[in-house]
Amino acid sequence: MNRALSLVVTTRNNAATIGKCIQSVPFADEVLILDSFSTDKTLELAQSFGARCVQEPFRGYGPQKQRAIDLANHDWVLLLDADEAVDQPLAEAMRRVLQSPEGPNAYRLRREEWLYWQWPRPGTRLTDHLRLFDRRFVRLGDHPVHAAPELIAGASGRACPLLAGRLRHFGHAGLGGQIDRINHYTSASLEGPEQPAPRLPRTRMILSPPAAFIREYVFRRQFLNGWAGFIAARMAAWHAFLRHAKRLEHLKRDNSQ
Repeated sequence: MNRALSLVVTTRNNAATIGKCIQSVPFADEVLILDSFSTDKTLELAQSFGARCVQEPFRGYGPQKQRAIDLANHDWVLLLDADEAVDQPLAEAMRRVLQSPEGPNAYRLRREEWLYWQWPRPGTRLTDHLRLFDRRFVRLGDHPVHAAPELIAGASGRACPLLAGRLRHFGHAGLGGQIDRINHYTSASLEGPEQPAPRLPRTRMILSPPAAFIREYVFRRQFLNGWAGFIAARMAAWHAFLRHAKRLEHLKRDNSQ
């Protein structure tokens, strides 16, 4: 017997991508949209594709996604961002998994990032993300910005397998939008649960950006992607700098009061 699947997406002003996201998973038994009061046509478009839409105030990245998962009608969940879409090989791999009554409680998907004007070339090192899972064995982590699904203790005796195909992320639509997102994320990282202040914030502010550039450009092989890869690596370095610069500003401000 097939395992029923809920496609779960949190949204806010994602009219440009929500249709592509939903249409890429036509085999979902339910599409659940938890919206944070969009002012564009996100809800109208989602409903036109048969989604069940709920509106609630934004409560933080992890808590909002967890709330959306809890609202779903089925235990098996595919958790996507509104600017992500499943390619055909991945869709077929997920269909096969859902047709089996047995197996692991969660699966990882390999994500491919849109780089401004092109998809990454073969050989670029991609990232893996746990996104397809039985919600009874998974909870969202508590990172203030990049909260991700995590297996709870004893959830599975095997490592989460990696499915074939790609989860395509359209997040880097343009430099201006990415700059705005980095500014938002680095500010949001200072909020939420109290975290211990990093040691030597000045040193981190100096050393983290070149380390981030090398990690992105060399180890993730962005050099294969020409100028688009160079820009992506420089933006990773900028993200690292801004995160620690804002942390230093935060600590200095607190100490001066």
